[in-house]
Amino acid sequence: MIDNSDLQALIRNGLLSFPVTPFGADGGFAPEPYRAHLEWLSDYPVAGLIVAGGTGEMFSLTPSEIVAVVKTAKAAQPGQPIIAGCGYGTRLACELAQGIEAAGGDGILLLPHYLITAPQDGIEAHIRAVCHATRMGVIVYNRGQSRVSAETLARLAEECPNLIGFKDGTGDIDTVRRVTLKLGDRLSYIGGMPTHELFAQAYRGAGMPTYSSAVFNFVPETALRFHRAFTAGDDATCERLLTEFYYPFAAIRDRKTGYAVSAIKAGVRLRGFAVGPVRTPLTDLTEEETGLMQDLIRDRK
Repeated sequence: MIDNSDLQALIRNGLLSFPVTPFGADGGFAPEPYRAHLEWLSDYPVAGLIVAGGTGEMFSLTPSEIVAVVKTAKAAQPGQPIIAGCGYGTRLACELAQGIEAAGGDGILLLPHYLITAPQDGIEAHIRAVCHATRMGVIVYNRGQSRVSAETLARLAEECPNLIGFKDGTGDIDTVRRVTLKLGDRLSYIGGMPTHELFAQAYRGAGMPTYSSAVFNFVPETALRFHRAFTAGDDATCERLLTEFYYPFAAIRDRKTGYAVSAIKAGVRLRGFAVGPVRTPLTDLTEEETGLMQDLIRDRK
């Protein structure tokens, strides 16, 4: 397991990616296509992989499947930091975190708890329990019904040394800025909006120096080119890539709820990897939409 301080330093400015989770003809996790896809991606350097995350359909995986995904990723990319999606109710999240740690994971991304809204002190207790259940680094993901305030996060950071990061997928720039100002260098900050490249420049102004990229799954060179330009403050290149690729991709993604995952998986299939369909309740792209994706990525890597 990578030391938490080393992991925090690695993710502070580097690009993170969310590999999709392949499913076979029987509907189960398919490790061989997963290995092949990860080995292909290994030629393109990133700060770490967040496996079984949102793009990896964590919400449709069983706990044992998540552990199997972690083991497969560790074998396919030895030495690469492997952060795994973790969530659901507090007891299940704690057990899952321990299973991920035992499987060789280096950290967890704590996704929103399941279904219900909860008061701030309840969310705080949930995060604290998960942090105490594992030695791994924990990244809190503000999204959906699970949103921590800057004050809550500051208390947790005092109590939980292994709380190393904050990721935002809410679009609430006010809260993001309050967090980054209050916590400073205590945490690493990761932008986590769907297709975050569309929001990266705005988030940079709120104190978030990096983000996770889902499109890295199928156009890794484009994703890295954007991240290099973003890091260098080369807004002209960012805006060119937004116009040429990211906004056309978003037009396909926005055709149906859930396509933020389905379109990524379609892109990986178009690259020749047998990753199978998405699991319900998501649905796959239509044949026409898949053709639009193919046209978009034909000359990209």
